[in-house]
Amino acid sequence: MAGARGTRFPYVLLVTWGLTRLALLLLVFKVIVFPGPDVTSDVTVTYQGWYEVLRTGTFPLDDVTWQYPPAAALAILSPSLLPFLAYTEAFFVLAFAADLVALGLLLYAARSPGRSRRGAWVWVVGVPLLGPTVYSRYDVMVTAVVVAAILAGVRNPKLMGALAAFGALLKVWPLLLLVGTTGRRAWAWAAGTAAGIALLFTVSMPGAFAFLTFQRDRGTEVESLGSLVFHIARHHGWEGQVLLNYGSVEFLGPYVDVVSTVALMLTGLAFGWLLLWRLCATRFLVHTVADAAFVAVLLFTTTSRVISPQYMVWLVGLAAVCLVFRGSRMGLPAGMVVVASFVTVLEFPVYFADVVASNSLGITLLVIRNGLLVAATVTAGTLLWRDTVSYADAAPAAGRPAPVGKESLTP
Repeated sequence: MAGARGTRFPYVLLVTWGLTRLALLLLVFKVIVFPGPDVTSDVTVTYQGWYEVLRTGTFPLDDVTWQYPPAAALAILSPSLLPFLAYTEAFFVLAFAADLVALGLLLYAARSPGRSRRGAWVWVVGVPLLGPTVYSRYDVMVTAVVVAAILAGVRNPKLMGALAAFGALLKVWPLLLLVGTTGRRAWAWAAGTAAGIALLFTVSMPGAFAFLTFQRDRGTEVESLGSLVFHIARHHGWEGQVLLNYGSVEFLGPYVDVVSTVALMLTGLAFGWLLLWRLCATRFLVHTVADAAFVAVLLFTTTSRVISPQYMVWLVGLAAVCLVFRGSRMGLPAGMVVVASFVTVLEFPVYFADVVASNSLGITLLVIRNGLLVAATVTAGTLLWRDTVSYADAAPAAGRPAPVGKESLTP
């Protein structure tokens, strides 16, 4: 249990974290070989290649796989902080450190009244279910920034806005943290921070925003929701290809542009629903920012043309932050995300060859994983609506937090 001072020290939680993270380190350092393709190649080949270009003072303008905002350069360059280690070793150590920071933030937040260690447990259990991919991408670093931003926002909206902007310039999606904010301070600080960082990169490094033009010709990635159309179509004579394109394995061929357009339309509808929710919501609780961010990222992940395995790190992190707050109702969708994380490690990397081949095992794994994401999205969206719109005029139920105000923001 958590919440009040005097709560027992979380020995079991910390031992579980330590053992699972030791396993992850053994996997990325290849002391233990994980089945499937080598997921560390993004660090050993791609990131290290970008590092060599970035350290010269420019972005990799000739590489269309560079599809990240300018502050991503900081994550790619971060191994230089540990000059006594090789690049890949330093990156894995820093990913481990980001994991530890996120856990520390969740545990620290759980000490306050009205909080719970459920969120820390989601992080402890959910992250290792994704396998060595977690430490082989910089998404765990971005997620740690997001965890810090949401938890800081309870008492310091300015800091939340600044961290959200910094996260957005690392990988765009943290901008969605602002969906559930009620004041102008977070937005103002986000805008100011983003403008300042963007200007700094623009004047100091050529090509800071070249990434905006590098995704126009993308196909439909083989793990996305829309890809199921082509996985099934291949069994009925569809004449397309599966190729490595723009850094991911995608379907290319007849009607791919149609499915990709439908995916973009669904993303547009998701944005419309969020806008409608924001206009209708009148009951903002202390956990609403976390819940709204969770729903927003679920919506945009599920409808995307690409659902890379590392995207699940975002969802695990947001689910964990939601469940830090006892009043959050996101327990069921958070559980779905954790289960989906386990299915994700099965479809990539363990049985990725079956996914690429569109055989029955590969399709089944994708149907289960993407079905869980759809179910989590619908469930979380429904719960958010009920919590903030449908029950807006009702008195808070016993044991539930009051709407956000000075009292509810005081730990």
